[in-house]
Amino acid sequence: MKINLFKVFSITVIIAFYSAFLAQAQTPSGLRDIQPDTTGEAKINKILQDSGNSFKEGLLNLQDNRRSQAREKFDKSIEAFLMSNINVSSNPKLQNCYNQLVETIYRVEFPSPQQQPQIKSLAMTCGWDVKSELADNVVKMTQSAPNSTTTTAGNTSNNNDPIKSVVSQPQIAQNGFSEQKFEPSNLDTLAQLVLTPEEENVVNTPEGQQEYIMISQAVNGGSLGFKFQMNQRVQQFLGYYQGRGRSTMEIGLNRSGMFMRMARRIFREQGIPENIAWLGQVESAWKPIAFSSASASGLWQFIPGTGARYGLRRTAYVDERNSFEKATTASAQYLKFLANRYGGNWELAMAAYNSGEGNVDRAIRRAGVSSFWAAYPYLPQETRNYVPNILAVILIANNPNRYGFGHVRPAPQLVYDSVRVPSSTSLGLIAQASNTTVDYLRYLNPEFRTNSTPPEPYVVRVPAGHGNNVFAVLKKVPGANRNNVALTNVLAGETAQNIANRTGTTVEQLKQVNGGVVPGKGPVVVPDSKIAKLPNYVRQTSQVTPTSTNKVVVVKSKAGDTVAKIANRFGVPPIEVARFNGLSGIDAPLAAGRELKIPPR
Repeated sequence: MKINLFKVFSITVIIAFYSAFLAQAQTPSGLRDIQPDTTGEAKINKILQDSGNSFKEGLLNLQDNRRSQAREKFDKSIEAFLMSNINVSSNPKLQNCYNQLVETIYRVEFPSPQQQPQIKSLAMTCGWDVKSELADNVVKMTQSAPNSTTTTAGNTSNNNDPIKSVVSQPQIAQNGFSEQKFEPSNLDTLAQLVLTPEEENVVNTPEGQQEYIMISQAVNGGSLGFKFQMNQRVQQFLGYYQGRGRSTMEIGLNRSGMFMRMARRIFREQGIPENIAWLGQVESAWKPIAFSSASASGLWQFIPGTGARYGLRRTAYVDERNSFEKATTASAQYLKFLANRYGGNWELAMAAYNSGEGNVDRAIRRAGVSSFWAAYPYLPQETRNYVPNILAVILIANNPNRYGFGHVRPAPQLVYDSVRVPSSTSLGLIAQASNTTVDYLRYLNPEFRTNSTPPEPYVVRVPAGHGNNVFAVLKKVPGANRNNVALTNVLAGETAQNIANRTGTTVEQLKQVNGGVVPGKGPVVVPDSKIAKLPNYVRQTSQVTPTSTNKVVVVKSKAGDTVAKIANRFGVPPIEVARFNGLSGIDAPLAAGRELKIPPR
């Protein structure tokens, strides 16, 4: 399923901060209320100046294709407002600039031909000096689609597998300045796949003819849960997968283990033959972030229009085409609709799933009969490959030993807890509460387009066994603070005052963000802004000789450093350093230059 739109990528924490800040402006309690408002004209002008300088640096970086640096500068332009301790909503000048800044950065990262980023208008609103040439260059960049990185079939006379080149490709070109990656779908190459003469002639041997009869009998006997008309084209694709397409099939059968149990259950609940769920292998090779050059997305490759038709929302916060359960349910419902439309003919239903009802209806009219193989010559090339491809996958998946795939073991089922969280909750906080990383949360929740949940209660998948922890943490954190706090673990023997001293805050503030009581053990919520300002830091610029100290030491990691290596350098247990910094592992490489806090000894 496909259309031509730009590829979508994750936005930074900008929207999350924005939602939290607006909520905070309307809430009488919260961390920001601890500081008195300062609304002097000089202070306001300084905020605008700092924000404008960072924004212009972001534009320059983006113009030079330094996307990561651009993102950092755009974040800083937002932080100039967020860290000012001024209620933006109370000052029209600040509010207008802030609102338009957030919208403009969003439009830069989520390009749309209909809604271009209004950089010049933003500069006028905020009083910034942004050169017209720079603004125009950035707008042009955001409106230019990236070059497709998918590989076409090329010369089909060799034994290379064109689909495998797409299945195994690590990433796809990006828009915007985010780091989110999408994986290419194999549908683009499937459209141009041409079987070799050897693959086509597999049906002309005595063995091939015997195989054809055996498959026809099995299909007619109903052993697959549905019936279809056997055709030589299906057998030819069986030969393709046993030859140059072998790696593609092995990858698909392996990855199917993560999602097939869920897919079978949902298809069964919707009254769809369970084996039809193997359609997902041809659509995406079971990659939730598969993205075709035609902008179909997710496990089931929904285009936006059809996705919306079956309840899959696309907003600034989520693209539910990339979800697990919701997209699978939508796929089953759409297939059920198509099967009913074509009188229970699953070949026609699958053809319409790929190319749309209109193309199939026209092909049927030209053929004069409601049969896929009669309509076959009048269908698009991709669809002519698509349907027999799925049928071949179904046959192999149901009898892998017969076709030489008995050695392939499905990957373990993806397991997780589902937790309903409040609106606009930071994924960073959820990650800490579930003892994982934001990256892994994004892996479990590929529908998220930002590092914040939508501005409404939403179900989030977290690592199995951690759902209750997340629920307990979020239950005690006031709504206005969910994007301004982090977690740290209570160290052995620590009192509330010790925790306050260590995190640079007060006992009263700790109580405020912990539901009135500071825990005596386990995780404790602390103001996030305070964590970055811990007292008694000794910043090191060279190698440190471990000595006994009662101060927190801050060091910057070098290339190849891990938590364990740095902890051993200071004579501190690695697990203690990891917990002190809110990390879950001790052996993973750290990014060069990352600051790590060494607890007092």
